[in-house]
Amino acid sequence: MERGSTASQQEQGLRRDLNGRQIGMIAVGGAIGTGLFLGSGLAISVAGPAVIVAYAVAAVVALTLAYALAEMVVRHPEAGGFGPIAQRYLGDGAGFVQRWIYWAAQVVNIGSEVVAAGLYLQFWYPQLPLWVPVIGFSVVMLALNAGAVRLFGETEYWFAMIKVVTIVAFIVVGVTAIVFGLPGQAPVGIGALTEHGGFAPNGLGAIWLALTIVTFSFLGTEAVAVTAAESRDPGRDIPRAARRTVLRLALFYVGAMLVVVTLLPWNTVSTGEEVTESPFVRLFAQAGVPAAAAVMNFVVLTAALSAMNTNLYVTARMTYSLAIDGYAPRALARTGRNGAPQRALLLSAAGLALAAVVSVFAEATAFPLLVGLALFGALTTWLLIFASHIAFRRRTAGERSPVRLPGAPYTTVAAMLFVAAVLATTPFTEQFSTAWKAGLPFLALLVVAYLVVRRR
Repeated sequence: MERGSTASQQEQGLRRDLNGRQIGMIAVGGAIGTGLFLGSGLAISVAGPAVIVAYAVAAVVALTLAYALAEMVVRHPEAGGFGPIAQRYLGDGAGFVQRWIYWAAQVVNIGSEVVAAGLYLQFWYPQLPLWVPVIGFSVVMLALNAGAVRLFGETEYWFAMIKVVTIVAFIVVGVTAIVFGLPGQAPVGIGALTEHGGFAPNGLGAIWLALTIVTFSFLGTEAVAVTAAESRDPGRDIPRAARRTVLRLALFYVGAMLVVVTLLPWNTVSTGEEVTESPFVRLFAQAGVPAAAAVMNFVVLTAALSAMNTNLYVTARMTYSLAIDGYAPRALARTGRNGAPQRALLLSAAGLALAAVVSVFAEATAFPLLVGLALFGALTTWLLIFASHIAFRRRTAGERSPVRLPGAPYTTVAAMLFVAAVLATTPFTEQFSTAWKAGLPFLALLVVAYLVVRRR
């Protein structure tokens, strides 16, 4: 059988029940987590106001990825998205490694998000044991993913909508404060962009180091490709969703960061993890929003649940795709009456439980390695997506497509080199220094596992 020819088999169990608006929000939900609301201060502390440049550059690379994915997925709308495409154009080994390393990366993210959601709930109920909301949220999210895909899509649409509305409100309030001033306050102006050491107070090198953190914020953009096998009209919905997703992310991230570094001196922006220290809380409090910290706690809670919801969906489809191709137990390819790959979802649930336990009881030792594995796996996935696109273009030269990446293959190669450089920089950043320590051994383990599976 030709590589990647399992599309029809894959779609026998899955149902095409996702519409265009749901697919667009699924990708936004996977990419916008709590990092924007709480972790953005970290990138600002490294690069200062010049962090805007880092976000703009990362947005261009993410847009390149989205176009490359859309171009390939329109032709091959298969379960697992970019995994079967890598197998078709780069070989069986690449398809095996890409799907499993991405699965591991997303499972770690799911575990960290559910623990974060539990911590956010303790904002209102500080005496509540952490394991209670962790288990509770896990059960609810697993139930949503085990149901019909349209239920998942609709839930994720509204989860993501809360984040979108909050970011838009933040940008509108921020621009008002900068240009016109808030009630009882004079316009802030743009002086903060050049004061306190200048626009790039820590030099050009700091902008590059910030890119490692910033690129991490755009991871999740690739999730749109995984929805192709369940889209009602992949030829129309996937290209539209890919373009809109990245443009929204670029507007949200660049716009929000521009507001933050214009309103607040960059060296006073907190890099802490408490919700009360978020730049969003500070601005909404200045604007007179009642209980700004509580409002933002609700937003970051939904952000964590949204990212968890989307990543559970993605990992289940990756596992299902691997089982269809014989790279995971065949039983994981079975679907329920509603078309959901429930057995594949249970495997992701096991990984979720492991990551959650490690993040609670071994936060200082094992969890940084898991975070490093997540980053290494996600960036390796991006590299293989770009490599797949280069091979795809070579094999389909001269054929017409409803969507094409402008400038390819040169733009593809440039984006691929950028991602490789970001990955090579991770050992020099305190937050992601474990990426290579955890990622390379796991990659070697996957290669050995593939050789064993292939022989069997």
